[in-house]
Amino acid sequence: MTIHSIFAGPRAVIPRAAAIFLVVFLAGCITVGPDYEEPAATVPDAWYTAATAGIEEGEASLQTWWAVFDDPVLNDLIARATVSNLDIEAAVYRLQEARALRGVVASQRKPNVVLDGSASRSEPSDVGMLGDLVPEGESLDAQNLFDLSAVAGWEIDLWGRIRRSVESADAAIEVSLEDYRDVLVSLYSEVAANYIQVRTFQERIALAHANVEAQQETVGLTRDRFRTGLVSALDVAQAESNLANTEALIPQLEIELEIAANRLAVLLGETPGMLHDELLPPTDVPADPGTLATTLPAELLRQRPDIRRAERALASQNAQIGVATAALYPTFSLSGLIGLQATSFDDLGSGDALTWSVGLPIQWNLFTGGRVRSQIEVEEARTRQAYVTYEKTVLFALEEVQNSMVAYGRERARRDKLATSVGATQRSLDLVLTQYRAGLTNFQNVLDTQRSLLNRQDEYAASKGLVLADLIAVYRSLGGGWAPPTEDEDPLAIAAEVAASRPSE
Repeated sequence: MTIHSIFAGPRAVIPRAAAIFLVVFLAGCITVGPDYEEPAATVPDAWYTAATAGIEEGEASLQTWWAVFDDPVLNDLIARATVSNLDIEAAVYRLQEARALRGVVASQRKPNVVLDGSASRSEPSDVGMLGDLVPEGESLDAQNLFDLSAVAGWEIDLWGRIRRSVESADAAIEVSLEDYRDVLVSLYSEVAANYIQVRTFQERIALAHANVEAQQETVGLTRDRFRTGLVSALDVAQAESNLANTEALIPQLEIELEIAANRLAVLLGETPGMLHDELLPPTDVPADPGTLATTLPAELLRQRPDIRRAERALASQNAQIGVATAALYPTFSLSGLIGLQATSFDDLGSGDALTWSVGLPIQWNLFTGGRVRSQIEVEEARTRQAYVTYEKTVLFALEEVQNSMVAYGRERARRDKLATSVGATQRSLDLVLTQYRAGLTNFQNVLDTQRSLLNRQDEYAASKGLVLADLIAVYRSLGGGWAPPTEDEDPLAIAAEVAASRPSE
C-alpha cells in the first residue's frame, strides 16, 4: 500500500496523522480477554488432630530446617550441593530461557526496523514482452540496479494481543522460578535423607559386628562344653549356623551403605565413590530434635513451590485466552520505508535516488471457518485444566503434609518401644547365658534370644533413621529449603550466581 492510496493529498497529512495518534492512544486502553484472578484454594484452618498427635511444635526455620540436626557434616554437604548439583544448574538455565523468551515476546511492542540492500545487473530478452517496445533492429541493454533501504513496521496493540502475550510470558518466568525453588526443596531433602541413611547403615553394620563377636564367644562356649561332654555336637552346629547367618547380614547392609553414599556423591555433582573416604569414619546418627516447626495449612500456598508454580502456570495460561481473542478483531500496523535506489552506484548519493513510503496495513479475519473461535475454546479448556491442576496440587500438598506428620509421630512411638525391647532382650540374653553355663536351660533358648536381640537392635537402629527420614519428609512437604528474596534481590541473579560458583571441571 502506497502513500497515495492512504492520503488524499499533502493537506490530508495532518488529520490523518491525528487519526493515527488517536489509534495509538486507544492502544493503551483496550485489552480483550479475561483478567486474571488468583484462585481461592479451600484449605482447613488447622491440621487434622491425629496428624499432629505426639508432635511438639518447635521454632526451627523452614528455610534452613536441616540445622535442627546440629550436624556439621550435613551442613557442609548441603552447602556443597547448592553450588554443585546439576539439577540446580539445569533449573537456572530454564529460568534464563524463560526470561529470554519474555524478551522475544516483549520485542513486539517496539517497531521492527530492517536494513535491506541489494545490487543487481540484468538484461531483458529481446524477444520478450519488453523487447516489443524496442524499435526493430535495436536490442535492450543490460541494466544495473542499486538499492539500499530501511523498512520499519510496528503493530499497534489496539486489542492487547501483545500485552496479553507479555503477561503470559511474565507468569512463565515465575513458573520457572518456582521450578528452581522446587528443585532446592527436593535437593536438600534428598541430601539429608541419604546422609541419614549412610549413618543409619553404619550403625546397623556396627551392631551386626558386635553381635558377630558375641556369637563367636558363644560358639567357643559350646565347643568347650562339647569337649567336656556336657553338650552334644548339635549345640555347636546350631551356634555356628547362627553366627554364619549374622555374618551374612553384613554384606547386604554394606551394599545399602554403598548405594546411599554413591547417591550422595551424585547429588553433589561428584563421581560415585568420591565421598567414601570422607564418610568412612562412622559417626552417630543425628539425634531427633523432638520438636517440629509446623505451619498452618493456609501457609502452604505461600511456601510450597509446586503450589506457587501451578498458580503461576494458571495465570500464564489465562492470558493466552486474551491472545486468542484478539484475533477476532482487526490488526492495525504502521509501516514505512526510506531508502536510495539508482541504476548507477554513483547516483545513490543524489537527492533524486531517494525513495520512501508510508502505510497503515489493516488485517481482519472476516471468515476463518471457525478457526479463531475454536482456538479461543482451546485456550479456555487449557485454562480450566490448569485450574484443576492447581486444585489437585493443593490437595496433594495437604495429603503429603498430613501423611508425613502421622509417619513421624507414629515412628517416634515405635522407636521408643523398640528401645525398651532392646533393653529387655539384652537382659534376657545375659540371664539365659548364665543359666546355660550352669546347665539350667537348653541351647535353643540361647539361640532364640540371640536372634531376637540382633533383630531388635537392628530394628531399633533402622527406626531411629526412619524417624529422621520422616522428619525430613515433613519439612519437604512443608516446602522448606528456600527463602523469598528481598526487594533489592533478583531471583534470577541469585540463581545465576549459584550456577557460576560451580567448580570448573
